[in-house]
Amino acid sequence: MTEPPAVQLSGIRKTFEGVVAVDTLDLAIPRGSTYGVLGPNGAGKTTMIRMILRIIDADSGTIDIFGERLAPSALDRIGYLPEERGIYKNMKIKRLLSFFAELKGMSPRTSKPKIMHWLERFDLADRADSKVKELSKGNQQKVQFISAILHEPEIMILDEPFSGLDPINQQILKDIIVDLRRAGKTIIFSTHIIEHAERICDHVCIIAKGRKVADGTMSQVKKQHGGDYIAIAFENGSAQAIEEVRRHPVVAQMRDNAGTLEINVKDGADAQQLLKHLVDRNVRLKRFEYAEPTLEQIFLDKVGASDEIMTEMRAHV
Repeated sequence: MTEPPAVQLSGIRKTFEGVVAVDTLDLAIPRGSTYGVLGPNGAGKTTMIRMILRIIDADSGTIDIFGERLAPSALDRIGYLPEERGIYKNMKIKRLLSFFAELKGMSPRTSKPKIMHWLERFDLADRADSKVKELSKGNQQKVQFISAILHEPEIMILDEPFSGLDPINQQILKDIIVDLRRAGKTIIFSTHIIEHAERICDHVCIIAKGRKVADGTMSQVKKQHGGDYIAIAFENGSAQAIEEVRRHPVVAQMRDNAGTLEINVKDGADAQQLLKHLVDRNVRLKRFEYAEPTLEQIFLDKVGASDEIMTEMRAHV
């Protein structure tokens, strides 16, 4: 028999004072996957997570964990890193982590070596007896991440885990997430930064205004929602060459990404017409190829491309 998903949402809906935050959402998150939930702020990602954790109740619909209806006992199988950080800043790091481990049923004897292992992994072993408030925000974030995974949960929910981390520590965290996935953990990764989702996740769901607009493995989503996409680069870029592409009738959308034009071709149009047009006008091409769409391009097609949203999605990359 096929194993049930790690998490399954069926018809989940949540409103706040008449405003729909999550709208009849269905998701099946496979066991052992790194499942990215992608969307701009206000899309409903955090509300969905809080319903999985029973922090808030859904207005309607059901939530199953490993094939069983969500119950308080299932929560010990989940580790949670919230977007809004909450750790006791006057406690010493080692004592704080021991306290969180005890809440999950771990004895101090069991948790102590695990605490030191993770502090060493995050280069914090020499700060074990420091108070949390003495750490930088980035190091406080690392301590809270350790508290979420210390009891070795089967499901890990990470809500904006890279917030406050510099590029070096972002890479350390990415490496740890990869290691956890290899160990068979199910990781639900919520973010509004597209690049993180594309590099880390093997499954992805895009949510906009509380609704699911794309869902599946990364390759499935790109195949189903990408359409015909062409990447073009010129030997010597010029405004005239770019304008030749922009005005051509086969072009539905065009974006200039660091000197490479990303083109969506109109349905039924032949991209070879664009190639012939450029060659006939002696435009020197360095690249002209069908390419797999990026997750950002799919997001633009499904959610929209306002300057505010795209600034938000590219932040901290």
